[in-house]
Amino acid sequence: MNKLWEDLKDNMKEWGTSAVEKAEEISRVAVAKGEEFTKISKIKIDIHQLQREKSKRYEDLGKFAYHQAQDQNMANFTGNAEFFQTVNKIVELNNQIAEKEAEIEQIKEEYGLQDQDIEDAAEIELENTPRQKEIIPETSDEDKESAPE
Repeated sequence: MNKLWEDLKDNMKEWGTSAVEKAEEISRVAVAKGEEFTKISKIKIDIHQLQREKSKRYEDLGKFAYHQAQDQNMANFTGNAEFFQTVNKIVELNNQIAEKEAEIEQIKEEYGLQDQDIEDAAEIELENTPRQKEIIPETSDEDKESAPE
């Protein structure tokens, strides 16, 4: 009977050691994946900022074209430096966005990440982010009676 208990005790130690090793391995992988998700998130923020800048440039271009057509009665922009400067800035922003997207693809390939992994991580992050409570002002019975319908 003693032998049985000794064998059982030895097996439990082996299982425990094996479980600890697996847990350490899993945590190392999780930390590494977390770092990669962080890198990708930072690049996505950069892309978003570039896209906002591009939208602003499109808006500027539209205002310029409207002004030229309306006030200057000009519909041909050949030789107009301001017009082509704005167009070139938009092209430059498109190139920067493409470079950032390529960086994300490189990170995903290098670490074997799938789009679904990134989406899942983003959802978890959203779930863990505290939200502000919406404050709804209380209305009295007087306010309710005088409110337009």
